[in-house]
Amino acid sequence: MTIRVYLLDDHEVVRRGLRELLEVEDDIEVVGESASAGEATRRIPALRPHVMVLDARLPDGSGIDVCRDVRSIDPSVAGIILTSYDDDDALRSAVLAGAVGYLLKDIRGNDLVASIRRVAAGESLLDSAVVARLREQWGHDVQDPRLATLSPQERRILQHIAEGLTNRQIGTTMSLAEKTVKNYVTSVLAKMGMESRTQAAVYVASQVPPSGRPGNHGQP
Repeated sequence: MTIRVYLLDDHEVVRRGLRELLEVEDDIEVVGESASAGEATRRIPALRPHVMVLDARLPDGSGIDVCRDVRSIDPSVAGIILTSYDDDDALRSAVLAGAVGYLLKDIRGNDLVASIRRVAAGESLLDSAVVARLREQWGHDVQDPRLATLSPQERRILQHIAEGLTNRQIGTTMSLAEKTVKNYVTSVLAKMGMESRTQAAVYVASQVPPSGRPGNHGQP
């Protein structure tokens, strides 16, 4: 299988370097690239890559937001956040956005290629126990009184929204009718005083307390 890869970085030299690194591999094809979050969010679902390599910080947004938005449309696309910043908050946000890797740009080229092959095969580069803890702790330790208004079911709905799942996917995961999920989502957003799913995702990411990082952070 040829692994289809999309590149997002606002620096042309970085994109060119990544493309040249990847295209010498017989089993990898770069199907697109962009310098902005907005363009990437529009183009990636149409190009249907297996893996998207996303810069964490961009002039018009974040590769983490792109990961969340793209996976809400097509959860089969695996997202790797490639960043210059060793940032715990960004790592937590990446986990909640559904990214399967968070790598520093000082990673060796052959390690990045190996990481892309791993996630294309369905593996995660993140420690599963840490990911589970990051996703669960936000609902137990925060003091926001708005969360007290949510039922346990609504909290689960909020968590799935933050993971970028569509109403249909949430319904499948929770064994609920899509219409029921839609009603839950409307209720959750209203109780939280939010207007969009993106607001909910950002909120959940901001509520995850510090608790360490994957042991292979920065290396596959």
